[in-house]
Amino acid sequence: MKGRIIIRGVEHEGQSVDILIEGAYISRIGNDMPQLGADGAIEIDGRGKAVIPGLINAHTHAAMTLFRGIGDDIPLMHWLKEKIWPNEALLTHEDVFWGAKLACLEMIRSGTTSFMDMYYKLPATAEAVEEMGLRSVLACTCIDRFDPVMAEKSKRQVRALFTGMGGGACNPRIRLALGPHAIYTVSGALLQWIDAFSGENGVPVQIHLSETEEEVSNALRRFGLTPVRYLHRLGVLSPRLSIAHGLYVDDEEIRMLADAGVKVVHNPASNMKLGSGVAFRFVEMQKAGITVGLGTDGCSSSNNLDMIETMKLASLLGKAWRKDPETLTAAGMLRSATIDGAEILGIKAGRIEAGYLADLCLVDLNTPAFTPNHNFVSNLVYAANGSCVDTVICDGSIVMQNKKVSGEEEIIDRVREIAGKFV
Repeated sequence: MKGRIIIRGVEHEGQSVDILIEGAYISRIGNDMPQLGADGAIEIDGRGKAVIPGLINAHTHAAMTLFRGIGDDIPLMHWLKEKIWPNEALLTHEDVFWGAKLACLEMIRSGTTSFMDMYYKLPATAEAVEEMGLRSVLACTCIDRFDPVMAEKSKRQVRALFTGMGGGACNPRIRLALGPHAIYTVSGALLQWIDAFSGENGVPVQIHLSETEEEVSNALRRFGLTPVRYLHRLGVLSPRLSIAHGLYVDDEEIRMLADAGVKVVHNPASNMKLGSGVAFRFVEMQKAGITVGLGTDGCSSSNNLDMIETMKLASLLGKAWRKDPETLTAAGMLRSATIDGAEILGIKAGRIEAGYLADLCLVDLNTPAFTPNHNFVSNLVYAANGSCVDTVICDGSIVMQNKKVSGEEEIIDRVREIAGKFV
């Protein structure tokens, strides 16, 4: 049961303020907070710390923490076919549960309070998220490999999950989404069914799209169209859709995405490590009106879930390939990892304002990365990493304080036991 939390003397936008949390929401911000009575209220000393919105990882595969370090330094399709898909065939409910708990632990420790996930055995991830106290939009992975029998099985799975989650939300922190894997693993007919189900039930959709040059060339050969144009012809571009990666899109495709209200998630670490590409058109998308968020992708392709590191990589990568140091600023990256991520997930978060969800992180300023502290946001994005996070609050509940998460030793021990079967 949630109560009241007051954070006293924390730095926010260069000023020392108090923040009052009541239930799941920020109630007041100011310097005249009352003393709390003996009603179970909690006070947090925010001196020497700065507050930021909880970071939002808009694309990942949580339980793939189990595959960290498996299949490094090889191309995407080889990685999928030779390393990932064979190991995924071995996964049990328990494996996914503990792998997702480890992901939640890692995200909490590095300041992420909400994430959009796409993976198998979704109920196991939902159970892990519920126990760990984070917020998540969980996409049911849909794959039919152009087989009508598999397509019907996928539809039955979606309907069962939707019903089992009480119409797509099993609690206020966990919501169902649909996750058609990619246009090379999901038929056009199933993509259209997913879009229709999404529209009828208000369920978000996320798909991997335009991730590699090979995907684009194969789409041209198979469908006669580039990936975005193919989805446009199918009629499945909509404001409910977000695409992960989107590395290979031209000006006309950007306009198609913008006109349809599609969101895009940039995954710089994964794209660089898999050699998928570097020229993500962040600036062009934003100028067209597209909401662009940030994601880590799964730990098997990015190796960690640190969104502070992701902000830095996105900024530096964009500056490098454009040869323009003025583009993709630290402030812009923080916005993408908070406000824009919240829009992609469809949650009232990402801002430190009264009436917004109490998803907050306290950053320890007494570290080398914040010394001197001429520009807090610059230090956060360019100098720090997830280890600077001291306290995390999600949905008005403390999930980490003084860098300590309840049960973390058991999670690490259990994953070490489980991971031995994956090679």
